[in-house]
This record gives sequence, C-alpha cells and structure tokens, in this order.
Amino acid sequence: MAADLHLHTCFSDGTYTPEELSAHAARLRLHTIALTDHDTTEGCLRAAVACQNLGVEFIAGAELTAEFDGTELHLLGYYLDPLHPKLLRETARFQEVRQNRIREMVERLNRLGIPLTAEAVFALANCRSPGRPHVGRALVRAGFCSSVDEAFDRFLKKDRPAWVPKFKMSAFDGIDLIHAAGGLAVLAHPGLNRVDPAIPRLAEAGLDGLECFHTKHTPATADHYLRLANTHQLLVTGGSDCHGLAKGQPLIGSLRLHEDYVQRLREARRRPLTNNLATA
Repeated sequence: MAADLHLHTCFSDGTYTPEELSAHAARLRLHTIALTDHDTTEGCLRAAVACQNLGVEFIAGAELTAEFDGTELHLLGYYLDPLHPKLLRETARFQEVRQNRIREMVERLNRLGIPLTAEAVFALANCRSPGRPHVGRALVRAGFCSSVDEAFDRFLKKDRPAWVPKFKMSAFDGIDLIHAAGGLAVLAHPGLNRVDPAIPRLAEAGLDGLECFHTKHTPATADHYLRLANTHQLLVTGGSDCHGLAKGQPLIGSLRLHEDYVQRLREARRRPLTNNLATA
C-alpha cells in the first residue's frame, strides 16, 4: 500500500477536478491521498465523496504560504476540518489577497504593452485561489508566450518585470491555524526553501512533521530530512506535488509514500493537540 499526500486540483493551480484526481488515484492503486490545494479546502468535500466511492482513503488538507525570518516556506495541513469557521475566514482572506496580486501582475504586464486582462486570468483559473500559473496559462492562451515556462522566465519569476511579492502569514500563525482546524502541520518540501535553521524553532512551536519525500528531493536530501525528523521527533510525509497534466510536472503517484508513515500520521491524529481548540 502506498500514498501520495501532496496533490492539487482546479480549486487552486492544478488542472484535475477532485473527481479526476480521485479516479487517477484508484487506477494507480494508491491506498491514500491528500488534497493540499493552495489556501483553500474547497475541493476536499468533493474529493472525499469521490474517494469513498472508489475505495481510496482521503485526507483533507491545504497548503498555506508562510514565512520565518523573512524566508518563504509552505505548510501542509492534514486532517483539516474543511468547514472550520476560523480556517474558512482566514483562507477567504488569503484568496482575496491572491486575487489582488493577479490584478497587480496584470497591471504590470499592461505597462509592458501586453493587453492581458485580469478577467481573462480569472475566467481561465475559475477558482478562488488563482496564482502565477494561471497568469502564465493566460499569456499562452492569448498568444503572448509560447509556453508557461517562457511566461515565467520573461515576466513572472521573482525579479522579472511582472512579478509581485506574495502575502505570507507567519509560520507560527500558520501552525496555530492548522491546529485550530484540527489538523497536523507539516513543513512542505524543506529542501526547496532552504529553511533548515528554522526547523528546531518550528518544532518547538508545534510543527508536527516534515515532508521528507518530494519529487524534487534527491535521495540524499530525503535522507537528510529523515535524520532531522528523527532528531526533532517529527512525523514524516511525502508526495508528488502533482498539479495535473502540465508539461514537465510530476504526476500523481510519481512519488509513493510507504504505508508505515501514513499509519503514524493516523496515530498522531488521534492524539490530543497541544492547542486549545475551544479558543479557535
């Protein structure tokens, strides 16, 4: 049995619907999947129903953008209550910031002589959590770029002319929010964000786990984070970070997490969290 615990759908910047993602999981004989869309749990209820019908275990999750000492990092929340009031309030705020960021990126493109509209990006995204990939796809659809990679290289990467900084909550607030919604907080792909110095303090603040296995982690990187997880008594997770059928992107199941790690997640979920959920 194996799991893929880092997946995206069309409710953020993926291309699959929750039903399509669930069907692929069943076809690939994945025992467990987690939906971790950016700043939203909107697709979780649909994915839960689809997985139940297909005999796939489902974990409701989300991926939150945060920062620690000025460094961006991403937090994965697992076993979230998708309808938790505080989580819904905060993700609605994050989504509004995301939409305003799209508008500002489009304004910068307009100043460069590219007549893209924010409405075109929103129509393509068709979700409340749009991101840079949607702007890239809109540029390709309108004929201004030949590929999303070109759009990022020319306009959307950091320090490119249409790049706009992203809102980030503090990592401590992100951990607290995940706990308030009944979840486990896991640091996503730490090897990509170079946040090793933050891990001891995040663990002290209640971080529950590390995503040691990721499609962009080498075996040596995974081993490094397995040692750190052991040192700080953190859970271990992993996933493909699949965003759908995009060129060069990892596919669902391209990383398969061993059942032993999933079982430890289940057991941790049953233990009381340190935060007082009644105050959320």
